[in-house]
Amino acid sequence: MSKILLVDDETEFVEMLAFRLAKAGYEVLQAYDGEEGLLKARAEHPDLVLLDIWMPKKDGFEVCRELKSSPETAGIPVIFLTASTATQTTDQIRGTGAVDFMRKPFDPAQMMAKIKTTLEANKHV
Repeated sequence: MSKILLVDDETEFVEMLAFRLAKAGYEVLQAYDGEEGLLKARAEHPDLVLLDIWMPKKDGFEVCRELKSSPETAGIPVIFLTASTATQTTDQIRGTGAVDFMRKPFDPAQMMAKIKTTLEANKHV
């Protein structure tokens, strides 16, 4: 069973997505700010991190950079979740080492397909 860490400060969104992921057979860890997300990623070594950008304590960019700069967490794939449509945000995401991003609101079926594809690709690394 793949372990997914969901990091977002919107409680209802986290609960909704966590329910959907658990129903699909994933083990889901939840964090509600960037600092908590970073601590859980380091402690739990998830197979994938779904990461919001704009959060308290540490933003998603900072969390991703810290994950990618540490040998113990550098291989964990990160997918950003963002409501931003700004080109600048997209450029920043590409510079973090994240494997992909999805804009909120997203189609749940597309999100599940992206998660499955990312997890399958990472198993061969």
